[in-house]
Amino acid sequence: MYVVRRLFRRTRTYECRARAGARSDPTSLYLLHPWSRMIDERGYRPNVGIVLCNGHGQVFWARRCGRDGWQFPQGGIRAHESPEQAMFRELHEEVGLQSQHVEVLGCTRDWLHYDIPGEYLRRSGPFRGQKQMWFLLRLVGRDQDVRLDASDKPEFDAWRWIDYWGALEQIIMFKRDVYQQALAELEPLLRKP
Repeated sequence: MYVVRRLFRRTRTYECRARAGARSDPTSLYLLHPWSRMIDERGYRPNVGIVLCNGHGQVFWARRCGRDGWQFPQGGIRAHESPEQAMFRELHEEVGLQSQHVEVLGCTRDWLHYDIPGEYLRRSGPFRGQKQMWFLLRLVGRDQDVRLDASDKPEFDAWRWIDYWGALEQIIMFKRDVYQQALAELEPLLRKP
């Protein structure tokens, strides 16, 4: 049995398939799409977002290093990567988890976009925000498997489990709509055994 999500970009349709109930590894999820590798014509950088849940339906919530801001793990897609590959790389770099620690429950059907307000932009030019493909993962490892120091430059310095919808109350305003869209689309996948 497969969880199938259709991804739409312009007139093409692509599929995201994950074996339902299978522990995830890089071959259990196939993304069939010629993904853009850099800032698109509208000024959005391709990115992945990760909603990591535990067996109680709570989600992983992490604090940015040296800041008060908390968020889900996320990161850019490199030129040679598919969104799935970027998701597993970011999962390891930011959270210290490997593919054997998680089960991929699914992903969003399409890119979700947000604009970054001018006061938060670190660069000038055509860049205006992120377009994100969101993944829902279930932790099948242990809490002790989480290692925020897995990379040379840690992204987070603290983490906790929060209620599934609790992120909307805490995330910075300009990301709130994308978080709401991702959580709403992915929530039904939590109920599947």
